[in-house]
Amino acid sequence: MKPPMSSWLLAEPPAPFDASRAGAIDHPEQIAALQPAVRRLLHRPLGTQGLADRFCPVERDDGTVTLFTRVEHVGSDQAEALLRRIQDTGHRLSAPDRYVLPAALLLSLSRSADKFPLSGTASSPAAQRTPTALSGVFQDLLEWGVRHGATDLHLNVDRAAPQSEVRYTVAGRYVAPERFRHMPTDLLMDMLSVVWMDIQGGNGAVFDPLIEQQGSLLRRVDGRELLLRWASLASDRGPGVCLRILERDACLQATTLQALGYQDRQVAQFDRVLCAEGGAVVLAGTVGSGKSTTLATLIRGLPEHRKIITLEEPVEYRISGAIQNTISRDLDRQAHDRYAAKLRTLKRSAMSDVLLGEIRDAESGLAFMDLAGSGVNVYTTVHAPSATCVIRWGSGCRLRSSTWSTTSTGIARRWPIRKRSCAICRRSASII
Repeated sequence: MKPPMSSWLLAEPPAPFDASRAGAIDHPEQIAALQPAVRRLLHRPLGTQGLADRFCPVERDDGTVTLFTRVEHVGSDQAEALLRRIQDTGHRLSAPDRYVLPAALLLSLSRSADKFPLSGTASSPAAQRTPTALSGVFQDLLEWGVRHGATDLHLNVDRAAPQSEVRYTVAGRYVAPERFRHMPTDLLMDMLSVVWMDIQGGNGAVFDPLIEQQGSLLRRVDGRELLLRWASLASDRGPGVCLRILERDACLQATTLQALGYQDRQVAQFDRVLCAEGGAVVLAGTVGSGKSTTLATLIRGLPEHRKIITLEEPVEYRISGAIQNTISRDLDRQAHDRYAAKLRTLKRSAMSDVLLGEIRDAESGLAFMDLAGSGVNVYTTVHAPSATCVIRWGSGCRLRSSTWSTTSTGIARRWPIRKRSCAICRRSASII
């Protein structure tokens, strides 16, 4: 006799947790304002110290327990198992039973001492700050920037203060999100030391807050591959790190100069210059104005029968068919043997087009002058407020004035194009 059909059926799995049911906390003051108040942390009683980068169970004044966690773990199986374990130990869960915290705040809260309130001056033990946990804090900072359209992430350390500054460049504005206003200084320093371990082409094996350092690293956010260009400045108060956020395949989304905001007559001028055999294209503009994006788009439009080689610090955009090279030059050295070797080999590589990422010093200026005079097409950028200032600016990089007259050169000024205009200062204008 067969058993009843109902005994064959498995119990339906519970419905996944709805993240909208969780509370949200962005800074310590919100934790201190919770009612009933937070009495103590439960890492030690529950033995959850190893989960400090993902979860922090706390006991409230009414005896209930709340689970603080990160957004990516709030509805996970691990969170559900931890809540069941809390209930099995005889504790009641609060309502709501879980809150979402930024990774930096969660890690600061998850200390070995089971005390509360969280002190802004307390230092978390190094044992609690594993490389994985600190990398999670950095990922949280990066994800916020990418999802809000930031072009730069700024980490300004004040070693004399308990808390330091996290800012972003969004639509040309230097902004400080509320959720990162209370970043502990020692946590930020530990995080920077861990992130530097992933740097490629950097000067120095470890992060050194007393010297200028630069390099690049790769990260992924929401399935998008990002290149982060690191530049740290050793200021009086502490290191200031600026990370330029670049999407490796971003230029594939705008395949034409028109899509970047250029007018038809400007595109026609570029086309005439690209048809020339020998000479240079120099794009001048301010930081973040789109010089590199424009050059990448130009290069992608070259015909397949031209051999393209790039020398960049670092490679910012992938260009199909081009031989791309990341050049690393130490900031404190005068003789850059590797850079010179690349240039010597370059002249024997039978290329027709060279992208020289940026002219920023005498060494790159001499390289530009040498390549432009060798009969190949050279494309580069400079930081200058106008096209006419490029010639005057070039004298500081050992560019002779005869370079501009003997080389067929196109110089263009790239203006930043914002996604939104200001309602106060915008006005009608005619294009001449």
